[in-house]
Amino acid sequence: MPVAMQMPGSASKGPIEPTQRRNYHPLMNSTVPTAATPRPQSRDQASEEARLARVQESLESRLVQAPYNTATLIELAEVLFQRGCFRASSRPLLQAASRLPRNAPLIVSLAQHLVANGEIIVARACLDLLEQAPEPPADLLAAQAHLRFTIGDIARARELMERALRAGADSPGELHMYALLLQFSGRIDEAQELLERNLVRWPRFGDAITVLVNLRKQRPESRRLEWIEEQLRRMPHESAEADRGFVRAEFEYARFKTLGDLGRHEEAWDALSRCNAIMHALNPYDAEAEEAVATALIGMSGGAEPRPGVERPPGPTPIFVVGMPRSGTTLLDRILSSHSQVTSAGEIIDFWRQLHWVADVVPARSEGLLEIIRRSDRIDYRELGERYLKQTQWRAEGKAYYVDKLPANIQMVAFIRRALPHAPILHLVRDPMDTCFSNYKAMFGNISPYSYELDALAHYHGQYARLVRHWQATLPGALLDVPYDALVQDTEATVRDVLAHCGLAVEEACFRPERNAAPVATPSSAQVRESIHTRGLGQWRSYARQLEPLRVALAAQSIR
Repeated sequence: MPVAMQMPGSASKGPIEPTQRRNYHPLMNSTVPTAATPRPQSRDQASEEARLARVQESLESRLVQAPYNTATLIELAEVLFQRGCFRASSRPLLQAASRLPRNAPLIVSLAQHLVANGEIIVARACLDLLEQAPEPPADLLAAQAHLRFTIGDIARARELMERALRAGADSPGELHMYALLLQFSGRIDEAQELLERNLVRWPRFGDAITVLVNLRKQRPESRRLEWIEEQLRRMPHESAEADRGFVRAEFEYARFKTLGDLGRHEEAWDALSRCNAIMHALNPYDAEAEEAVATALIGMSGGAEPRPGVERPPGPTPIFVVGMPRSGTTLLDRILSSHSQVTSAGEIIDFWRQLHWVADVVPARSEGLLEIIRRSDRIDYRELGERYLKQTQWRAEGKAYYVDKLPANIQMVAFIRRALPHAPILHLVRDPMDTCFSNYKAMFGNISPYSYELDALAHYHGQYARLVRHWQATLPGALLDVPYDALVQDTEATVRDVLAHCGLAVEEACFRPERNAAPVATPSSAQVRESIHTRGLGQWRSYARQLEPLRVALAAQSIR
């Protein structure tokens, strides 16, 4: 199986280019992976549509002679996607997968497109076939690891990346990926050692320093602060190049985290402000679009009540965990997946993908969701539920339940209730100041634009709060509110209530989630391996003076 390729998204051995950090909550920030570029907005849309129609006709003519030509089928899927035919774009991909070529790069490309279209089962079959290749080169192994990571198969991704490294993979991107997989697997010491070696070779590799400082609390004896400040002194303060600005923001973030750990809060805030000013300039927040989505969801006709007479479907049951990002959803996921009958699927966007597919709406930021809302009374919710379960139940790994923990699924509550009325939905509720400050200091990368400016944060939280009030008023009982304060202060009683709501018996393991050895791929993956603690309560108070504008803005949002 000949192959000549590079891992998608990896850096070469040349100058370091900052990678886009993983999108942990793609719905509310309206940035998600897609199969291709959103449908182009041409000045002459009719001309563009005619051009695409001609390309489609040409591709279909070629397929008459060679109906299983993988490259042509992938190209046809892309054209259908660009024409707004999301459902139809799956057909050529599935046709290609039914007779795979002996060409590893094409299979990798096909698997990438299948994942973006929500065809996870078939994509996994493609990856399984790739693993049969004898003596695969490093770039093929790294590409497979990347795809396994994309679908949430952390353990397999780590094994493949280890093989890739043994086969010679040695780029910053590949080593960074492996360090992340080590972190997610709880192998913190190994991740730290690898990242430190990375930074010796590539001192301005910003992705590495941001992960490194978050692995554990920084201490004076490491002299990390002096090293970070030396790198910052060597960088231009201002740059017209977005990449260089991004790297400077990453190092300012690392300086903030280190200074904060050392108790030097005034200096830490200054560093965080510089980081977020850069990121806000690179990623401006679209308050109008965010508010339009919330307003449309609140005004949505149909889709508010579960379908009558729906039988409980066979197979494992999903448990949805929703809320604001950084509200404690990962902790609840770890508690639930400590149960003998529950496993964690991680932060997956499968429901969002399947909703777009069933509604036949191409993913295109907030515009896509607004179009789905307009079509909500014509969606086949039975098909949506069946397709979601078909593509996700493998994640249960033989257990009765699996946790789908995506905070931004708070936007999906009405759709989930219609499609999967038997699935529990747990809503984490955390103090707004703690939640917003935790987002403000998270450094999500070139996504989540709401998180880099205090007024944007308050507005974003306000839209979230509007939705929650609406769901509680129109779907009483659909959400079980789980207060974060109670979860960490009165853990046993709170966990008992959660388990009872999900139909699960109480197990002692749920009170000791730090013993849960399963991988966890979220920004808080290092913290949730500790015993349950209350350090996150009132953490914002160390910066109370600087956060006063946020407090005022949140109060203003609450009375709107």
